[in-house]
Amino acid sequence: MKRAEKQAQIDELTVKFGDAQAAFLADYRGLDVEKITALRSQLREKETEFKVVKNTLARIAAKATGNDALADHLKGPSALALVYGDPAAAAKILVEFAKKEDALDLMGGVLSGNYLDVATVEQLAKLPSKEIMQATLLGTMNAVPGGLVNVLSAVTRSAVQVLNAIKEQKEQAE
Repeated sequence: MKRAEKQAQIDELTVKFGDAQAAFLADYRGLDVEKITALRSQLREKETEFKVVKNTLARIAAKATGNDALADHLKGPSALALVYGDPAAAAKILVEFAKKEDALDLMGGVLSGNYLDVATVEQLAKLPSKEIMQATLLGTMNAVPGGLVNVLSAVTRSAVQVLNAIKEQKEQAE
């Protein structure tokens, strides 16, 4: 590969690292083209790109974007999953695929510049999706005003019930 081609790939990887919210590293040895294609299509649905990279070029691009922790783990045949969408959804696909296919070994990742070991990537995969977390938060936020309305109306309701009881007592006394 010529120097200009290498520099073009480094520039491309640098841009992709800069745009990505997370990047996961995997050893893909032993996976055939059909399985890699299936994994790529699953990841593409979650706004993730699965790319086989040259370690030296990826290391230079990772260091240029502040992902030094990931650069230190680029050894052996490596593939990068560059996540532009929900990192938890991409991690879930990778972890599930690695469980089915022994040939895919997760080697870690980086999220917001912090290195994630394999155990942390697996924990990230267990998180609910972004949409579910947003719905839960919205439900919680909607419950607060509803609770306030119930408390305020309970005070009024109680006052009306007390006044009604006093009225009934006076009517019975007469």
